[in-house]
Amino acid sequence: MKGKTLLMAAWGVIFAAGILFASDKDATVPSEPAQEAAAAKEYESFGDTKIVIMEAVKDMFSHNSHVVTAGISCESCHPSLFERKRGAGKAKGDYNHTSFDAGKYCGACHDGDAAFSTTGQQSCKVCHGSDMQQPEIIVFNRPVKGVVFDHKGHVDMGLNCASCHDKEFEMRIGAAEETAHKFHMQAMYRGQYCGVCHNGNIAFAANTRCTTCHIGIKGVEKMLKKKNGDFEKKG
Repeated sequence: MKGKTLLMAAWGVIFAAGILFASDKDATVPSEPAQEAAAAKEYESFGDTKIVIMEAVKDMFSHNSHVVTAGISCESCHPSLFERKRGAGKAKGDYNHTSFDAGKYCGACHDGDAAFSTTGQQSCKVCHGSDMQQPEIIVFNRPVKGVVFDHKGHVDMGLNCASCHDKEFEMRIGAAEETAHKFHMQAMYRGQYCGVCHNGNIAFAANTRCTTCHIGIKGVEKMLKKKNGDFEKKG
């Protein structure tokens, strides 16, 4: 009886050892999907695959496209162009197309030679997700109502985005009106906002031809074919 008990105990130990061995084997040999997930995570170790910035306009940068697909090393951008810290570029206050045109940030490579230009209209969708359709007319309600800006007319004259953004105007709907206490005629007479060009030399002075921009509420209603004063901005 004692021998039978010992035999059963031995078989129990062998059986338990087999289960442990099988479990250990399953734990140490990851499945194929798990291996693929691990590989993907390794690629993402360079940073988030996509960095999305919402202000002033939504834009997107793909680490994966630059590091994995194009084979660009971390040192190519960090720290000479970008501090290796999320939001560092925006915090400096000059992360915009004006800086890109000067060869800073993305503009160090995206100059039309090393990589596609940041100012090419056909390139907008790559980073912004849309063709960044430009407004034709912008209507301002503050500090006074019934003021219009012919955006399309200025673009047709040959001005590009960097001519006004982000030096004189932030590229965001309503940005100037948020600081209406600064966005006034006296500022323009000092060479700010529209006054940078509308100084009597480059373009007609800001204190002349008033009704070119100040067309009043009724004028805006007529222009936009609206029947009330709560009109929609087209910028």
